[in-house]
Amino acid sequence: MEVERKNGGGDPRFIIEAELRLRVELDVLGSTGVKLYCGYMKIRSIIILGSGWEKKALKFSNHLSCKYCAKLITMSNNPNDNLKILNKEGRGALIVLEGLDRSGKTSQSTRLLSYLEGLGHSVELWRFPDRTTSVGKMISSYLSNESQLDDRTIHLLFSANRWEKKSLMEEKLKCGVSLIVDRYSYSGVAFSSAKGLDFEWCKAPEVGLPAPDLLIYLDILPEKAAERGGYGGERYEQLEFQKKVAAYYRVLHDASWKIVDAQLPIEEIEKRVQMAVLDSIMACQKGKTLSRLWSP
Repeated sequence: MEVERKNGGGDPRFIIEAELRLRVELDVLGSTGVKLYCGYMKIRSIIILGSGWEKKALKFSNHLSCKYCAKLITMSNNPNDNLKILNKEGRGALIVLEGLDRSGKTSQSTRLLSYLEGLGHSVELWRFPDRTTSVGKMISSYLSNESQLDDRTIHLLFSANRWEKKSLMEEKLKCGVSLIVDRYSYSGVAFSSAKGLDFEWCKAPEVGLPAPDLLIYLDILPEKAAERGGYGGERYEQLEFQKKVAAYYRVLHDASWKIVDAQLPIEEIEKRVQMAVLDSIMACQKGKTLSRLWSP
C-alpha cells in the first residue's frame, strides 16, 4: 500500500509490507498517516510528516507484532536516494516497580503507562496480586483482614498468583508488548521474610519466573511512608513491620535495580523513571534475552 500527501509537498512516500499470521487492517488516516490493527492488539496511530520522518517510521515499526515480519520501505522524492528498510526485531520489556507500602508505586506506574502510550509504545500495566483470579480473591480477602491463613500458605498463594500469569506474560513480551508490573516476586520474598520465614525458602517458589529487565525501587524511609494518606488500611501497613521489609529489600538488591528517591517531587521521580525505562525498552528491542528469576 502506498500513501502520499495530496498537496504535492515534500513528505516521503512509504510502503508497508507485512507477512501476516493474523488479520491486519490498514486504514489510511486522511492523507498523512496509518493505523494498524493486529488481532487483539491495537497499534497507536503514527503520523509521518516533514523532517525526522525516519525516526517516526522506526517507532511505528517497533509496535508490529512478533507474529509477523514487517518492513517499512521508504522512498524519498529524490530519485538518487537509496531505499531504506527498517525491520522489527526484539521484544517487549518487563519493568517492575517495587517499594514499601505508600512509596508511590501505583502513582508512578500509572504515570509511566500514560507516558509510554503517548510515545506510541505498546504497553500494559499489571499489578500483583492480581485480585481478579480465584487465587487472587483469596489473597485479597486475607489482605483486607477478612480471613486468616498460615504465613506459609499465603506466601505460596502469592507465588501461585504470579505463576498463573506466567504464560500470558511471556506471550505479551514476545509479541513486543512491554509490561509495567506493580509489585512482583521481590515483594513476596521481602514481606514473608519479614514475618520470620526462611529467606531462601521464600525465594524457592519464584525461581524460573521471567526476570525483570529493569526493577525501579522507590526508596523511602518507613517513617515517611507512614505519614502518607491512607496508611494502615491493610494488614501489612504497620511501621515496625515495614522496617523489616525494607531490610530484606536491601538484601534482594541486584544488577537489574534502579533506585529512585521516593521523597523527591513527583515530577522529578517521574522523569528519572522514564529515562531508565526507555533505555531498558531499547535494549529489549535490540534483542536482549529474557532471563529467568534467580536461576543458576
